[in-house]
Amino acid sequence: MIETGAYAGLFLAAFGAATLLPLQSEALLVALLLSEQQPVAGLLLVATAGNVLGSCLNALLGRYLERWHARRWFPVTPQQLAKARERYHRFGRWSLLLSWVPIIGDPLTVIAGVMREPWWSFLLLVTLAKAGRYLVLTGLTLGWTGQVFPAA
Repeated sequence: MIETGAYAGLFLAAFGAATLLPLQSEALLVALLLSEQQPVAGLLLVATAGNVLGSCLNALLGRYLERWHARRWFPVTPQQLAKARERYHRFGRWSLLLSWVPIIGDPLTVIAGVMREPWWSFLLLVTLAKAGRYLVLTGLTLGWTGQVFPAA
């Protein structure tokens, strides 16, 4: 039986985990995979969609972030912002392939927004990174023997 609550919870956990909030979605995905109550492909799609959309929110925030960089309450110093820009210019859009990595991945998506990364490349690279992470996690959880996309 497919439970929509499980999908909604996974989507929200994956979305929140992709933002700057200190959340995790991997444990929930593993628990849902082990419960064998939902199709694996559905879980992968929902987790990936939530995580990518959370990263899109980060990029949108980044696009509007600089507007307030001169304010006293702004959490990043001009030097830190300049250093982040320099790193992004050095490694470019390909650094978004690391958007799945804990701690550095979320700020990378914010910086991509600050740098006005085109949406097509942002979505492509972030989706590859996030889907790849969930696919590897799924493979490890199921011992690489479970079928990801079973025949109908």
